[in-house]
Amino acid sequence: MKKVIIRPTGIEELDLTAEEIAQKETDEANALVQKQELEQAQTNEANKKASGKQKLLDLGLSEEEVKALIGV
Repeated sequence: MKKVIIRPTGIEELDLTAEEIAQKETDEANALVQKQELEQAQTNEANKKASGKQKLLDLGLSEEEVKALIGV
């Protein structure tokens, strides 16, 4: 792998060190975990919203009343 260094005198391409490669791989793995956590949080939020809406409907509220309360 290479990295690009831009200097006033020109552009330089250098090979990454073993430490830089390890850090890049760690960063990519962490980014993947963060993406999965965000997607799970969004899914959980949508499920909770749908569950709450259904509970209100089960209590006897009309669809219009639920929409007025929670905007869904």
